[in-house]
Amino acid sequence: MTAIASTRTAPAEDGRELRVRRLGRQPYEATWKAMSAFTDARDADTPDELWVLEHDPVFTLGQAGKWEHVLMPGDIPVVPVDRGGQVTYHGPGQIVAYPLIDLRRLGVGVRELVNRIEQAIIDTLAHWNIVAERVEGAPGVYVAGAKVAALGLRVRRGCTFHGLAFNVNMDLEPFHRINPCGYKGLQVTQVLDLGGPSGLEAVEDVLIDEICRQFGFRSHISEPHIPELPGQGAVCA
Repeated sequence: MTAIASTRTAPAEDGRELRVRRLGRQPYEATWKAMSAFTDARDADTPDELWVLEHDPVFTLGQAGKWEHVLMPGDIPVVPVDRGGQVTYHGPGQIVAYPLIDLRRLGVGVRELVNRIEQAIIDTLAHWNIVAERVEGAPGVYVAGAKVAALGLRVRRGCTFHGLAFNVNMDLEPFHRINPCGYKGLQVTQVLDLGGPSGLEAVEDVLIDEICRQFGFRSHISEPHIPELPGQGAVCA
């Protein structure tokens, strides 16, 4: 593993807008269906969005996931999903961020997308003097070998959905019920245990800024609910 220095990207000259929705705590499956529907309904003029939220406790199993990595889920549901990657856990105290971005319009490929998201997390942690790393071939962000953030993305019609999960101040016990991201014995950590703040809002503020910086966006805080699509009301209140 190699420590990555900050590679902050200046905002784009055209000042393209990223609509940021801070959604609070949301059930997983309803949010998944909503971002999938948003991706299907968008066109070339649809503004890009970033949904930032927490989920109720859930294990999600990506397209490459193997059930053998779900060891003892207990009372926490397991949801097979259409993102990349293996099994992970979402729960209160973890920031989940879904970048709903038109990659063709942005001129960014999938590999660069992953690198920039990882760098945004690395630069966020650097605000609290936490030195984070990326691992070649194992998407996500690590501190001293322990995973602090996981990535699982899907691209459809050139547009992204799903996203990142960033551990801040949560109960890490459920990670012992799985092989995180398909790796037996992988250690998991969080911002609070690394000397960072306990509050999600403070970390969210910095993360949003760093994501915008990486992709050259100008953030616009939008309504705190999932947007209405043609023929339906808002999916989540």
